[in-house]
Amino acid sequence: MEYQALAAVWEITMACNMRCKHCGSSCKTALPGELSHEEAMDLCDQLGELGLKWVTVSGGEPLLRDDWDTIAKRLHDNGVNPLIISNGWMLNEEIIKRARDAGIDSFAISLDGIRETHDFMRMPGSFDRVMKGFDLLENSGLVKSAITTVTRRNIGELPALKQILLEKGVSLWQLQIGLPMGNFENNNDLMLDPEQVDTIIDFAYDMINEKRINVYLADCIGYYNRKETEVRKKTFGLENVIWQGCNAGRRSLGILHNGDILGCTSIRDREFIEGNIRNSSLKEIWTGQNSFAWIRDMRKEMLTGFCTKCGYGDDCLGGCPNTRLTVNKSIYSENQFCTYNIAMQKSAQMIADISDSAALLQMADKFVEQNEFQLAELVLSKALALEENPHILNYYGFVSFMLRNYSAARKVNEKVLDLDEANVYANKGMGLTLTRLGELDQGLDFLRKATKLTDADYMHPFYDLALTLFEHNRMQEAQEVLEAGKTKNPAFKNWIGELEKAIQDRLYENHAGA
Repeated sequence: MEYQALAAVWEITMACNMRCKHCGSSCKTALPGELSHEEAMDLCDQLGELGLKWVTVSGGEPLLRDDWDTIAKRLHDNGVNPLIISNGWMLNEEIIKRARDAGIDSFAISLDGIRETHDFMRMPGSFDRVMKGFDLLENSGLVKSAITTVTRRNIGELPALKQILLEKGVSLWQLQIGLPMGNFENNNDLMLDPEQVDTIIDFAYDMINEKRINVYLADCIGYYNRKETEVRKKTFGLENVIWQGCNAGRRSLGILHNGDILGCTSIRDREFIEGNIRNSSLKEIWTGQNSFAWIRDMRKEMLTGFCTKCGYGDDCLGGCPNTRLTVNKSIYSENQFCTYNIAMQKSAQMIADISDSAALLQMADKFVEQNEFQLAELVLSKALALEENPHILNYYGFVSFMLRNYSAARKVNEKVLDLDEANVYANKGMGLTLTRLGELDQGLDFLRKATKLTDADYMHPFYDLALTLFEHNRMQEAQEVLEAGKTKNPAFKNWIGELEKAIQDRLYENHAGA
């Protein structure tokens, strides 16, 4: 199976005893079409068969569905670890016992501020119910967790909330941002400004060395921020944790109250519903040829704005798609809440005041030396706006290539070759770019042309041609290119040793296996 589902969020009911101002689902009462007990049991079996490891039982308020614990137990019996998220209002000793008997591992309660703020966002008296709930969970054997939706109203209360959660012995705390969907669409005055995401990351980063609460940044918070990466490392206990794009439809799925299947319960527009378990099995929906195409087939070049030229774009794909969908009404728009995007926009504002091409090229040199290709791209974009000459175009093409912006690199190389078809660097750049775009034969033609045009002082075309042939298992041709390079410049042999050995080893392996 190309895509292995590992986790799911299941909204088992839309019934809720609160009317939260930031509720993305606008929950009120149980909606028509809610899965019956028998259908829910069968779905639990299918989730186990599909190989899921975790399912978060959510709502609405999941405790308002009478069989919430039998659903959790059936999941547990199928080898799936059930988790639960509640508003905490109904929590009592009996509920805790039912949760423990059902095999639930983690019990999460939503906490959205100190008393006044939490009650404002949810309902009067709810803060005290949450505090009582955390007390009841003490010594229950369940992992005591909290979830906070960060808004303008409570972002300044995060330190106070931390102290409350420490006092209550909470061990896991998830932070997420409120997005303009459901009830929150009517409360836009509470929504954070994009720059405030850094405040959340800074706060979480300051917590990680305390080792008192394991703080988790939800997928809507990031990306490629040094501090954010460190937080994720600590959260997951891994050394190499870096954002690799949204899991929706690739490693996780969402289930609505009526059995509709989506990539994520937050992305609930009808166009993103992949099927319903009343009509097809979960496995059929998950493995369908066109299922979750909106994310499985997404490519960086389909995005807009900064995201389409971001060096992380091929992996990131714009970060949280629901952020883009709710904020900009398009799944393909740039992510204005990405802290990397924000940092680059601030840099672009500073660069905007520079009008000296020579100074910009010096800046670009320094950024390239530091492998800061994104900043180099910003600088060279400004330089090109001032003066479009082959040298700057070639430089921009190189930086675009390093950022994996191959379409942009192709356009730039085409411009240079229109001006001078014998430009060695542009021929080499076009060759490398075309091979990355899947046009291997055309790319090799440009690379070969570059080797014929270059002089003995610039041997990179020979090396790049040989490396490209090696990468496509054309070893004999690669070896011939290296020999031709050594003939053109005997000193060439001094810096191709590693590549030449790799080619010779592969030739030997191919001969031995023949």
